[in-house]
Amino acid sequence: MDHLNNLDYFLIIIYFAFLIVLAFILNRRASASIEDYFIGGRKLPWWLLGMSGMTQFVDIAGTSVIISLLFFLGPKELMISLRGGLAIHMAAIMIWSGKWHRRSGCVTGAEWTIFRFGNGAAGKAARIVTAIAIPIFIIGMVSYMSTAVGIFFSMFVPFQPWVCSLTIISIACLYTAASGFYGVVFTDLFQAIIILLAVIVITVLAISKTWFTGDFPALAEKVTGMSNWISCVPKWKVNMPSGYEQYNSIGMLAIFYLFKAAIVDGFGGGGEPKYFGARSDRECGTLTFLWANMMVFRWPLMIGCTILGIFLINDKIPNQAIINESAAIVKIAFPETEEHQWKNKVSDITNNPEKYPNDFVSELQTTLGDDWKTKLMLTNYKGNLNTEKILPAVIIHSIPAGLKGLILIALLAACMSTFDSNVNFAVGFLTRDIYQGFIRPKAASKELIRMSWFFTFFIAFSGYTMAYYIKSIDDIWSFLMMGLGAGFMVPGLIKFYWWRYNGWGFAGGMAMGMLFAIIQRFVPAHLWISMQEAMPSVWNILESIPKDILIFISITILGVIGAVLGSLLTKPVDEEVLRNFYIKTKPFGFWGPLKNSLDAQTRAKVKREHFYDLVALPFVVAWQYLLLLLPVLLVMGNFKEAKVVTIFFVVALIGVYLFWYRNLPKENMYDSENKIS
Repeated sequence: MDHLNNLDYFLIIIYFAFLIVLAFILNRRASASIEDYFIGGRKLPWWLLGMSGMTQFVDIAGTSVIISLLFFLGPKELMISLRGGLAIHMAAIMIWSGKWHRRSGCVTGAEWTIFRFGNGAAGKAARIVTAIAIPIFIIGMVSYMSTAVGIFFSMFVPFQPWVCSLTIISIACLYTAASGFYGVVFTDLFQAIIILLAVIVITVLAISKTWFTGDFPALAEKVTGMSNWISCVPKWKVNMPSGYEQYNSIGMLAIFYLFKAAIVDGFGGGGEPKYFGARSDRECGTLTFLWANMMVFRWPLMIGCTILGIFLINDKIPNQAIINESAAIVKIAFPETEEHQWKNKVSDITNNPEKYPNDFVSELQTTLGDDWKTKLMLTNYKGNLNTEKILPAVIIHSIPAGLKGLILIALLAACMSTFDSNVNFAVGFLTRDIYQGFIRPKAASKELIRMSWFFTFFIAFSGYTMAYYIKSIDDIWSFLMMGLGAGFMVPGLIKFYWWRYNGWGFAGGMAMGMLFAIIQRFVPAHLWISMQEAMPSVWNILESIPKDILIFISITILGVIGAVLGSLLTKPVDEEVLRNFYIKTKPFGFWGPLKNSLDAQTRAKVKREHFYDLVALPFVVAWQYLLLLLPVLLVMGNFKEAKVVTIFFVVALIGVYLFWYRNLPKENMYDSENKIS
């Protein structure tokens, strides 16, 4: 089932060739030193880092998941995207935690633990746990991306998903390893331009169907089953289809996701190359402000594809009951097919029907009609519409000839930019903190960069292998954000705000959280059933809580217990290490006598900085949410609610200006000569 022509293939080949050539051009600059390879030598301008951040957050996997949920919920989906898709955590990073990381002068987040906890046994334990935990999380991200890429491109070319993802990941590995962080930011700039062109095309096509046809709201309700689909007014409860029941308590989830993202993720965030490599405190803020503003373009792309998908489903599958019938036909014919194998089985049937019995194929054709291949590809294991495939289906059937290649290259660019940023981030931990920190401390830059190449391929293909067992993209996203993410975000949150916190507490909290996250993920189904039978009353209470909240709370409790006990049962951080950390970073929180030992002038300056940082937070969160909601309403033609949102957006933006932007320093908030008196 090949939907591409020679021109499309030519453009894709040219795109890949350009990436590889650019990577080798940048190789010499990236190889100058280990700091050049991982953080661009702290010389890259804020606008380039900000543009790179935008493309890092536009990926095929996340885009497919959000389009899937937008299809069911309309703009109310943004209540779910608070968990990660809106990147609300960037509010705290923009205001304070990004600059706090930059002030350390470190290269990686694990190296930062030595700065915070000292170079003794406790600091080294914290460094090792961080350097292992982050790559594990990134391997999960690669797995998540690999699954989505395989599903997506297998609808365009006559290959199974695993072949598509293997090909793309191999190319991404090559240019990421060759060019390091320079390759990340410069290729991201090029890819951002392509993505913006795709956004324009999709937005224009969607607007042509919503602004000029008065029946779109009724059509959206009919196809999706969601009443008042075009409204952004929050709901406390919704009725989601099979496989998405965990989102029924959408109001409770939205409150939880907001707390988790803005506070837990944001207050401890900012420990990534863009902030360690920023040139000043001011540029930590401005690069994030640009990053958040540029993310606005992602949402017209996604709501545009959702709108085109609604028209497509109405045209191709007006009676969605046939989807369940076709899934039953496949399950009867191949009862051994498990849920995680479904995508490959369906792809093989549609691409190679000659391999299968004639009566089986004829039954599918009779049930689904002439366009049976497309409809079967839109079927999931549970017999519902596979909304995670709306994106490729829209490109195949709703994008005019001549523009398909552009859209595909834009989505390839989104995939590549997400891969290179995340993998370069993780490789820094394995190379700088494990290999150089504990195995070869005197290794030269050339040796370290070669080890970085090895770790790049190791992370990529570990994630690729893990992808085979994933049931759905949303399934792995929930695990990453609510499971593994909670495992290291909660212990990471405390590090800035409590003076008694030490390396053993950090390592213990992170180890306990991560270990439980992994264990609960792989507990066999029959053990869950046994526990349910043994404790029916407890289980009934637990089942009333949304799965994401339950997982996060349980992992958080274990993480906090491990962090607090690990800290209180062991010695505090050495006083000189703690003083050095505090005087350079100047965080707010529980810092005991250190806070009062600053000279009077610096103490007043710190107090003023902290006051405006905290006051600005709700305005920045509101501004960021409304900034992304507004284009969604405009593209679908909901001008009534868009006017109201615009008023609140302007108020929030004024607050951002008054309490944050106006107080940004010219360069750094403090000079390096400030000392504790």
